[in-house]
Amino acid sequence: MKIDYTGKVALVTGGASGIGRSICIEFAKAGADVVCVDIDQKMGEETVSRIKKEGREGLFINADVSNSSDVKNYVNQTIARFNRIDVFSNNAGWEGVIKPTTEYPEEVFNKVMDINVRGVFLGLKYVLPEMIRQRSGAIINTASAAGLVGSPGFVAYTASKHAVIGMTKTVALEVAREGIRVNAICPGAVHTRMMRSIEKGVSPSDPEAFLSSREKAIPDGRYAEAIEIAHKVLFLGSEFASHMTGHYLAIDGGALAN
Repeated sequence: MKIDYTGKVALVTGGASGIGRSICIEFAKAGADVVCVDIDQKMGEETVSRIKKEGREGLFINADVSNSSDVKNYVNQTIARFNRIDVFSNNAGWEGVIKPTTEYPEEVFNKVMDINVRGVFLGLKYVLPEMIRQRSGAIINTASAAGLVGSPGFVAYTASKHAVIGMTKTVALEVAREGIRVNAICPGAVHTRMMRSIEKGVSPSDPEAFLSSREKAIPDGRYAEAIEIAHKVLFLGSEFASHMTGHYLAIDGGALAN
């Protein structure tokens, strides 16, 4: 099975690093032209450089996904440059801090919800009209394994990722007759900046020990690599995932089966 995105345009938020960067690069390797959206200009431009090394067109757009004007702008710039959006990886997110609910800072809670919920909502709100115009498209929202279970210390992040799954199901039903599929991925632990931050937050004195214990608890014995998550996004955006919509896909080494 070869996934081919030749002639397609992929739009990826949070594309400057981690899972988002891997998604951008893997789309380019599969033949797509790629728009990388992120708040980090330097890292985002590095991602575009990697896209161009794969022989594809790349465009970086600096944007705060929680700002509606920025979201409208990244959609408008994508259409101006490429005239279409075939796949939208609605991926940008932030973990917040690790604290019990009674101690969780309200301003941090609000910021997590702004990025992870409002940002996903705005992406859907402004990308969908272009896909409806095309009568085609695939959207993959990045939720989390934390969107399927409770996670003590992560009240904002957990709530936000449950919300992403709810939005995925709702929007999938709204546009199922428009030729558009909407699914979500639910990664578990992945070797990215976010997990390094979580490890330090949970075990400041020995984050390596937390990593080791967490890996031992995962049925296949390891964290995922970002490229493994990217490959699932490419699958869900492709014709090989036809007739799949409103679905959430856990990518967690079997953790949720335990």
